[in-house]
Amino acid sequence: MTPGRQLGFLWGGAALACAAAAPWAPAFAQGMPACPFHWLTGFPCATCGGTRALLALGRFDLGAAFGWNPLVAGAGILFIAGGVVALGAALAGGEVRAPRPTLLLRAALAAAIAANWAFLVAAGR
Repeated sequence: MTPGRQLGFLWGGAALACAAAAPWAPAFAQGMPACPFHWLTGFPCATCGGTRALLALGRFDLGAAFGWNPLVAGAGILFIAGGVVALGAALAGGEVRAPRPTLLLRAALAAAIAANWAFLVAAGR
């Protein structure tokens, strides 16, 4: 089996496992510690609200998910959807390739993180 096909099965399996575990996520989230960065500085970190965003996604409440943390909510949706597509491609014998981390991709990711953090600070998370 090729590495690209293995990646498809791995990504798809992980996405399906996360989706299947959604009903038990609230019980798991209760044991999560508070954000140490927020506790020390009073400012939200770039992922503050991420757990609540993923819990809202598990309830299919997109408005709440994007309200808590737009970047984490979007990444969660892309992870699950991409995993389903990757699994389908792997089952069909296709290849899944990870994108090369180009300068443009890195700049876009840095801009998305900065914009998300600015949103969290402005929203008072």
